[in-house]
Amino acid sequence: MFLKRKVLFFFYTVFFRHTPDKWRPYSLFFPAIRNWLVAQFVDKAGADIRVKSNADVSMFISIGDRSELGSGCLIYGGVQIGSDVLMGPDIKIITRNHLFKDPTVRINDQGTIFRAVTIGNDVWIGANVVILPGVNIGNGAVIAAGAVVTKDVAPFTVVGGTPARKIGKRSQ
Repeated sequence: MFLKRKVLFFFYTVFFRHTPDKWRPYSLFFPAIRNWLVAQFVDKAGADIRVKSNADVSMFISIGDRSELGSGCLIYGGVQIGSDVLMGPDIKIITRNHLFKDPTVRINDQGTIFRAVTIGNDVWIGANVVILPGVNIGNGAVIAAGAVVTKDVAPFTVVGGTPARKIGKRSQ
């Protein structure tokens, strides 16, 4: 089963990742193939996921129902994406970071640390957002374009800036 997932991941990465999006008149059947391939090789995929052109996704992520992975996004392994999540283009969701505390040792030699990222349901993530390791984004949150999210985001909160901080609240 894992070999099948790896083969499908290979086909997606090499042949279908850069195919045109649905809004292009010459997109033909490519978006449907992209969506199907990603649903087959990730750990878990809900119904009706949408994967935009050039989405660089790990095999080790979970995607909820009706969620959309934005064009040019980069999603490391260890990310859980809820249902009805919208992602703008060029989002980066990082789950690994370099260790650097010991100044007597080169950063290259200090290793890395992994921390999972969780994104709740009904979340909108604007273009060019960076989400760093260990962040949890609550249900209904909105992340403004260009934000760098370094800390957890409460449900129904609107955040923006670098580093991201609360700029508003969604009505419930």
